[in-house]
Order: sequence, then structure tokens, then C-alpha cells
Amino acid sequence: MPIYVYWGEDDFAMQKAILRLRDRFVDSQWLSFNYTALPASQPEVVLQGLTQTMTPPFGAGSRFVWLVDPTIFQQCSSDLLAQLQRTLPVIPDHSILLFSCRNKPDGRLKSTQLLQKLGELQEFSLIPPWKTEQLIHRVQQAAQELDMKLTAQSTQMLVEAVGNNTRQMYNELEKLRTFKSSDTQPIDVVAVAALVSNTTHNSLHLAAAIKDGNSAKALELVTQLINQNEPALRITATLIGQFRTWLWIKLMSEAKHDNAAIAQAAEIANPKRVYFLQQEVKRISVQQLVSTLPILLELEVSLKQGFEEVLMLQTKIMELCQIFC
Repeated sequence: MPIYVYWGEDDFAMQKAILRLRDRFVDSQWLSFNYTALPASQPEVVLQGLTQTMTPPFGAGSRFVWLVDPTIFQQCSSDLLAQLQRTLPVIPDHSILLFSCRNKPDGRLKSTQLLQKLGELQEFSLIPPWKTEQLIHRVQQAAQELDMKLTAQSTQMLVEAVGNNTRQMYNELEKLRTFKSSDTQPIDVVAVAALVSNTTHNSLHLAAAIKDGNSAKALELVTQLINQNEPALRITATLIGQFRTWLWIKLMSEAKHDNAAIAQAAEIANPKRVYFLQQEVKRISVQQLVSTLPILLELEVSLKQGFEEVLMLQTKIMELCQIFC
């Protein structure tokens, strides 16, 4: 299939996939002739990319045209749509056309529907920080890809250090692989503690500080997260996800459901993790957890309405901490 659409916020994972796709089709000796990347925010650039796609490649291999951040997935004029309808179905087998964007293509647009019909779409979204099992699985996959072995404890420690930052995860794994290159034993927590910097506090640490009623630590973590350029809406989304998970755990535990049922309801892949989550909410009530959700919703709405991010985060997090004091 000569047409691909990649989208999502995980820029690093998408970039790796794009390079793999390019190297699969383009002969390295003819790369400078047959590989083109174009910032496609203007319709004329999209037309230029379509024209290049119809041009035969030089030498061996295929031609690869990459249109970066085209607007056709959010808005598309009738003239540009007509050109897409004429060109996309007849792209020759010797050419590869790739579209990439951060936002999800609007499925209501005819241009998106056309590419869904003729192309292969792939999503590269960041894993929510509270979905620990998925993050662990991703680290395990990356370690296997790099021909490394990690213990269960060292995998968990690495997840806590890097969160859902794919770029940092690969950087830390490469560092560990270099350090342990002559050792055939799995990398343990001692090596991870010595080499992996855990200065990147994630929003789950913030949720834990709020749950403990520790307002001083919570405000400090907010400052650190903002300084690390963590988007306020992403921080809020993580808090909402974590407090909803805790609420499910508390409600179903008090209703005497077994761990398998609790894990299914709370969307927890590994039922064994339910026990540890139960310990986290052991000393807090259902009412306290329920009380957090309206405040978090107000925070989310205020941020989307354009209120000052730091002030809103600090104000609402103080309110949340008061619930658990």
C-alpha cells in the first residue's frame, strides 16, 4: 500500500516509525534523490507533494514523499479535494506517500474518508501516565528491541523515572545497555538507580501527594512539572484518571467484589496490582474520592477556557489537598 497516515502526540515514536518506513522502501544510495519531506501547511505544498509522488524514482528503490502537518485532515477546499480524488487512487507502486500530524484526523471530512479508504492509518498517542501496565509493557518491548534484559523491579523503576516520555525511555535504555554491555545478567535496580535520573516527577506523584493531604509537596510538584514543560491539561487528565481508578477500587472493594472483577471494572490489566491499589486507598473514604471529581472537572474546564494555568493548578490542588487533611 503506497499511502500512509501517521498521527499522534508521541513525536519520538512516530519519528522512529517514519524512519523505519523510509529505510524499508528507499535505497540508501539514492536517498538524497528519492526522499523528500515537505512542511505541508499550505495547499500548494500538498499539490507539490502529489506531483513528486507521481514522478518515477531515480536509480534503485522507491520514491518517498513525506507531507508534514498538512491541513487536509482539519479543513480541505473543494479544489484540493478534487486533486486528491484524482491523484491518490493512481499513485504508482514505485512511490510512497506519507502524511503525518499530531491531531487526530477529522473523520467527518471527505479528505479524511478518502485516505481511510485508500491508505493505512496508524496512531502514535502517548500512553496515559496512570496506565502503569501499558508503560511497563512498552519498556519491555523496547528492551527486547534493543536486545536487553531487565528485572521486573528495574522495569518498574524505569517506568517511574521516565513516565510516558518515549524519547527519555530509549535514551535511558541505551545508557544502561552501554554500561552493561559486557554483562549477560539482567539489568537490576542497582544499575537503574545509579544511571537513570529520576528528576522528572510525573503527575502520579502529584496525585499521591494530594491523596496524602500534603499540600506543600503537591505545590512543589506542580512547579516542577510546569518547569518540565508538562502541559497543564495533561497533568489534569492524569489526576482525573488516577482518582477515578482509586474510586473504582474503593467502591468495589467495599462491595466485596473479587480482584478480577475490580481489575476489569477499573481497566487494570494485571489483577495482582489491585491489592497494592487497595492499600493506597485503605485510609480514605469513598466520599473523599467522590469529592475530588467536581474540583478536577472545574480545573479542566477552566484550563480549556484559557484561565492562567499555574494559578488554576495551584488553587484547585490546594482545594483537593483540603479534602484529605
